[in-house]
Amino acid sequence: MLTLALHTAMAGCDVAIQRDGTVLANLSEAMRKGQDARLPGLVALACEQAGVTLEEVERFGVVTGPGSFTGVRVGVAFARGLALATGVPCVGVSSLEAALPDGQQGSAIVLLPAQKRPPDITYWAQTFRSGAATAPPEEMPLQAVADLLNAHPHMVFGNATALQEILPDLSVRVAQPSAARAAALTAVFDPASHPPRPSYARAPDAALPGGKSLA
Repeated sequence: MLTLALHTAMAGCDVAIQRDGTVLANLSEAMRKGQDARLPGLVALACEQAGVTLEEVERFGVVTGPGSFTGVRVGVAFARGLALATGVPCVGVSSLEAALPDGQQGSAIVLLPAQKRPPDITYWAQTFRSGAATAPPEEMPLQAVADLLNAHPHMVFGNATALQEILPDLSVRVAQPSAARAAALTAVFDPASHPPRPSYARAPDAALPGGKSLA
């Protein structure tokens, strides 16, 4: 299956194209804003590098968050537009699913920093069993994550520097969301159960005019 996935949920703009597990293109540019202007050109460049057209893509994928409010919405809107224009399915992949390495067995948790300023340090967290999510993403205070890991040990992936200060023996395997991982999951996820819907894991700080829904 030929898949194209987007990731603009963090401080970057990533596009990956895969066919049956083989990466054909994987482009990434660091940026905190301006993804909406850069994304069309980066998608075109990825297609050129992969030697494919958008009409050949069999499924689109997008990292749906949690992450930057604006970045999440940019990626989701663009992916939905591509799917609508080409008439193929679009799959949503959470930021934490897109960070978990392939082939993970046993109990795992992915942690990504949400609020980084003391005393309100929080993490976005999602638990997994043999690679499959066992719960949706949620935002958890630092101490709540520590209590969870003390009560139910997990293999930890992600970025958890603040957590390691209160759990000095904690081993964390560094992992970040990527469009390449999202492209691989896009091929196996069911579009019906993984829709391209923004996931904030909390009420977003930004608001749309007129009280419109953020989903």
